[in-house]
Amino acid sequence: MALRPNPTLRQRRVGAELRRMREEAGLGGSQLARQLGIHAAQITQMESGKSGISIDRLRTIAAACKCENRPLINALSDITTSHEKGWWEQYRNRLPDTLIVSAEHEDFAAGTIKSWISPLIPGPLQTKDYARGIFNRRIPCLPDDELELRIAFRSERRDRILQNPHRSHEVYLHESSLLTRFGGTETLRDQLRSLIDDSHRDDVRIHVIPFTADTYPGPIENLVYSLGVVPELDTVEVETSAGPMFFDALNELESYRKIFDRIGQVALSEEDSRDLIHRTAKNLKG
Repeated sequence: MALRPNPTLRQRRVGAELRRMREEAGLGGSQLARQLGIHAAQITQMESGKSGISIDRLRTIAAACKCENRPLINALSDITTSHEKGWWEQYRNRLPDTLIVSAEHEDFAAGTIKSWISPLIPGPLQTKDYARGIFNRRIPCLPDDELELRIAFRSERRDRILQNPHRSHEVYLHESSLLTRFGGTETLRDQLRSLIDDSHRDDVRIHVIPFTADTYPGPIENLVYSLGVVPELDTVEVETSAGPMFFDALNELESYRKIFDRIGQVALSEEDSRDLIHRTAKNLKG
């Protein structure tokens, strides 16, 4: 079977969990390969996501590693049998992978997606005009066709996320994001009104950290924490200027859970956040 040149986020995550399972059992790649009767290179290929894995092989590896975490094994089995292409595949090779992989991450989530965004409104809640204002900041400027493609991608990303009945969104914003006028005053005012509308949805919870907060915890980078089918499949996405970085080690996940807990302690309630957004939109002056 040909190796995958560019494994998807799901494929890489299955491989990472297999590697973690092996390492926790204290087995080297060659040791596990001998137990399975395969070449060590095949272990490397499976753990990198470049080689597919059947349910039988997955369960054999789990048994060899003495892993008895049945919910995790079942969740990984479900991932390996899912061959449905994601909606974002129509944009692959037409947009940078740094955009595509964020959509993959959101789709990988099975429960709540928590976001901490400091300088701007998060992508899944952006209006088209606000998104255009974001992308127009690029130097050099994007060609018109790529600009419109990015806006279409972000709009579909929003629709796909908000239409998923099994997913909810917990968004934390700094008050500064309510005042930065990407696209101009009217674009920002419309964006804030859209944010208010979203805040009334049952599956969206928006909290604002006000300027009056003495400080706030955690890094200055934008964070997205998504809950998986089981806690071991939670994922953290950290946005950087070079593109998103993903973290899934158990100690890292625990650290980011604490960050979100502390952010929640200094943020306004949903009702107070909605009032602040409303006042900000009302008081915007051109």
